Amino acid sequence: MELSSEYSSGRLTVYLKGELDHHSSRNALMDMDELLDEYMPRDCAINLSRLSFMDSSGIALIIRISRRMSALGGRTWIENPSKQPYRVIDAAGIERLVPVLAGR
Repeated sequence: MELSSEYSSGRLTVYLKGELDHHSSRNALMDMDELLDEYMPRDCAINLSRLSFMDSSGIALIIRISRRMSALGGRTWIENPSKQPYRVIDAAGIERLVPVLAGR
């Protein structure tokens, strides 16, 4: 799994690419925590357009980042989830906690 990011005007966008499973989620979470520490963003968008697979570990990552952003007074949302990750997000009911902006 690859993680890249962009920061501009208080908004951190994190792009996840590949497969987010229990093996890769720990490193992804550590990387995202480092980005939050570095930028202290007002908003955090998690872009899943290039993520081909996600399991429940991805849900845990999204919830953890959302809680951390809330504690900092910020907002989190998911952008453009690809088909399989969207099914996992939908089945878990994450939209009740974290908005999902799908550019379908």
